Amino acid sequence: MPPLAAMLVFLATVAAMEFVAWSSHKYVMHGFGWAWHRDHHEPHGKILERNDRYALVGAALSIAMFALGSPLAMGERAWEPGTWIGLGVLIYGVIYTLIHDGLVHQRYFRWVPRRGYARRLVQAHRLHHATIGKEGGVSFGFVVARDPAALKRELREQRKAGIAVLRDAVGD
Repeated sequence: MPPLAAMLVFLATVAAMEFVAWSSHKYVMHGFGWAWHRDHHEPHGKILERNDRYALVGAALSIAMFALGSPLAMGERAWEPGTWIGLGVLIYGVIYTLIHDGLVHQRYFRWVPRRGYARRLVQAHRLHHATIGKEGGVSFGFVVARDPAALKRELREQRKAGIAVLRDAVGD
């Protein structure tokens, strides 16, 4: 595979993973997979959460793609783009871990951004956690964050429509 094509596959995969993360967060984690995700939305003092199992799913996807692209694992049937897709999934997982677990939930380091896009990411994800239970909600992505003022309006509309139960922090 030419280097430019490999780079494009890699970058496209990293970008596509935000959509994969958004849709799996909205429809799996806040749907039939809520049993694994619930503890992420509830206060607890544990180091690990059931929700961390989803990282293992992402890791398995990355490993599977690496294996699919590996001549060592697949011999002549190896599909080279698999290696670059696996790398894209891996790098998105690192970005996710740094932003979501590190910056937003401060599991690995302490830094509260005062301005810029990092602050917007934190605000958007905190608004995601403003709902009680799995119904309703906003900001299911992890790297792309909409305007927090628009997200607050959307949450208030969901509350008025009976779609979501909000914590007091969102206000009226």
